[in-house]
Amino acid sequence: MIDNVIIADDHPIFRAGLGQLLGSAFPHLAIHQAGTVDEMLGVAEREGAPQLFTIDLLFPGMDPAQTLPMLRHRFPRSSIAVVSMFDDDATIDRVMGYGADGYIAKSVRPDRMVAGLRALQKGEFVVLRSDQPSVQAIPAAPPALTDRQVEVLTMLAQKQSNKQIARSLDLSHFTVRNHVSHLLRTMGAATRSELADKARHAGIIA
Repeated sequence: MIDNVIIADDHPIFRAGLGQLLGSAFPHLAIHQAGTVDEMLGVAEREGAPQLFTIDLLFPGMDPAQTLPMLRHRFPRSSIAVVSMFDDDATIDRVMGYGADGYIAKSVRPDRMVAGLRALQKGEFVVLRSDQPSVQAIPAAPPALTDRQVEVLTMLAQKQSNKQIARSLDLSHFTVRNHVSHLLRTMGAATRSELADKARHAGIIA
């Protein structure tokens, strides 16, 4: 895996700001910028598959339903984070289903964004919303989950991958992604490991 990050966004000021933030947090990584999907793919071709893509949801050439699955297929070892001004439930579920590993609202604090990107580098799934409660917060009462969601949560807590969960439950990989995304939002968790911890504290799983 090449030690670089590609920031894809059509707003130069945001790209520059995120580039400075990532450069300070990950000084060992080369930071590259792109304003269109074609530029992003050109950088990846020229510099090699990055450790991380950070991608705006809406910018020239971007069709989430086509671009994200294409990136997931072409760069299977790269982490893909959508960084967007939108953070509604339907958009997050749809984007995670398309193959993103993380969804981060542009309005989150810089320290939370860095923490989320660090978790992505470690192979976590990440969902950070602007109105997300503190990562230390635990729901006052366990949320109502379906039997299927509890099954997914139990296997996730056993550190099974999405592919392993999909095989065990005879589900598609995209369906499992959607379940994980929903669970992250419902439990107010930012990462899979935090989700498992909160589920144990809430008594949902052993």
